[in-house]
Amino acid sequence: MRYTIYFAPPADDRLSQTAARWLGRDAFNSGALAWTETPALDGEQQMALTAEPRRYGFHGTLKAPFELAAGRSEAELIAAFDEFAAEIEPFEVPEITLTEIGPFFALVPTRHCVPLQNLAEQAVRRFEPFRAPLSEADIARRNPEKLTQRQREYLTAWGYPYVFEEFQFHLTLTGPVPDDMRGVLQETLEAAFDEFIGKPLAISTLALFVEPHRGAPFTVHSLLPLGGATTRKIA
Repeated sequence: MRYTIYFAPPADDRLSQTAARWLGRDAFNSGALAWTETPALDGEQQMALTAEPRRYGFHGTLKAPFELAAGRSEAELIAAFDEFAAEIEPFEVPEITLTEIGPFFALVPTRHCVPLQNLAEQAVRRFEPFRAPLSEADIARRNPEKLTQRQREYLTAWGYPYVFEEFQFHLTLTGPVPDDMRGVLQETLEAAFDEFIGKPLAISTLALFVEPHRGAPFTVHSLLPLGGATTRKIA
C-alpha cells in the first residue's frame, strides 16, 4: 500500500465534480462516471487521454506517493495528517489557468504563490519520516537520466524530484497528448473548465489518498479542513 498527501477540493465542490466527470472517475467513491460529452472527442479518445490522471484521481501533489517506513503505522500517519491539517491556515491562490506542462495539460496558478509553495515544502518535510526508501525500480520509473542533477539529488533524498524550488503545483487533467491533438484538447478543456480558469482557487482542505496495491486506483482515505488547531485541541 502507498499513501500520498494531496490537495483536493471537497467531494461536493464544483471543481471536484467537473474534474471527476472529465476524468471519468470520482476518487471519493472510486466509482466510474459518464464522461462529459464533447463534440471534438469521442469516448474512446477521452478515455485514453485521461487514463493516467484518472487512476490518481483529481489532485495537486504535495507529498508524492510513498510506502510506510519500517516501524511506522497507518494510525501514526493518520494522526500526523490530522495534526498537520489543523496547523495550516486556509488561503487562496489568486488565479488559476490552463497550461501545458510538457506533454500534458493541467490547471496551475497563474503566478507564483508563496503560501502554496510553503505548504508543499512543509508537507514534504513533515511526512518524510513516514516514507520508506525508494526501490531501484521506483527510481528507474522516474527516468533519472532525464532529470537535472538537482532533481536526481531530490529524488534520492526526498523520494520525488520536484520538491522545494523544483516544485510546480498542478492539477493534472490529461496524460500525454499527441502533438496533432493539442489544439483540440486545449479548446475542449478551456470550455469544460471555463468556470474556474482565471478565478481564485481556495486551498481549504487537504487529502490523504491511498493506493491499496501497485497499479490500483488511488482513493480518498481522509479529507480534512485546514486550520482550527486550537479548536480541535479543545474539542
